[in-house]
Amino acid sequence: MTVAASVAVGVGFLLDVLTGEPPTQAHPVAWFGKLVAPVDRAWSHPRLVGVLAALVLPAVAAAVVGGLVLLVDRYDTWYGAGAAAVALYLTTSLRMLLSEALGVIRLSEVDEEGAREALLSLAGRDASELSAGELRSAAVESIAENLADGFVAPLLAFTLFTTVSLPAAAAAAAWVKAVNTLDSMLGYHSKPVGWAPARLDDVVMWLPARLSALLIAQAARQPRAVLRARYWLSEVPSPNSGWPMGAIAAVLDVRLEKPGVYVLNAGADLPSPQKARRGVQVVGSAALVGVLYAGVVAWF
Repeated sequence: MTVAASVAVGVGFLLDVLTGEPPTQAHPVAWFGKLVAPVDRAWSHPRLVGVLAALVLPAVAAAVVGGLVLLVDRYDTWYGAGAAAVALYLTTSLRMLLSEALGVIRLSEVDEEGAREALLSLAGRDASELSAGELRSAAVESIAENLADGFVAPLLAFTLFTTVSLPAAAAAAAWVKAVNTLDSMLGYHSKPVGWAPARLDDVVMWLPARLSALLIAQAARQPRAVLRARYWLSEVPSPNSGWPMGAIAAVLDVRLEKPGVYVLNAGADLPSPQKARRGVQVVGSAALVGVLYAGVVAWF
């Protein structure tokens, strides 16, 4: 079981590195989004609906994924490990994240309007008046935050639940991914129905955000980066995203800024193209370190 769990972690990571994201129409996360979409409307009791959505929809996703892996695992343990690896692959995202960030950075040097359009797939902010440096800042912020949301959180859940079984691990990763997707679709101040999904995501992301900051600091061999990040946490409205963003700001010694919302490391300059690319390399290395740790934990 321990060997199969470690193999599942490694294969899941390799699938993402080698193939990237499946087509949208074939991606289970997109299917889950269609399940969430009907909730996104006006309700007479929006908070109650939001609570029900936060309780039921991630549980449905976990049950479906865990049930499918269980069916395969009952047939053969190694087939079960393969199915669990596919589940981990589908609930984590790294290659596309880093590729899109590099695209924004490249365009920021030659085509700022193109960079603004490309940024829409990474960051939910108005990019119409962002400078080249601010575009690169948004890209670096996004990859740091999404390292926690889209990679470390489901990987952590998967790894911890390998102590139970591979189906349980797959279900846990699917549950975390569903919580994060629910928050990304509904968790805005303008949507009363999103209050419960946003609060649930805050709780779920508490540990992954802080672990992501540690992974970034370790990957860059700058352990003090996490200590520096603590000084800027009060600038960020989110209780979690300031940790990985602050860590990458400290590692690169750059200012990361969302105009009108927060400024991290205010005394530094906005990221140059070279430093922004270095940020992408550090986040990729941090993900690899996380996978190595996950494989060891799953083994033992």
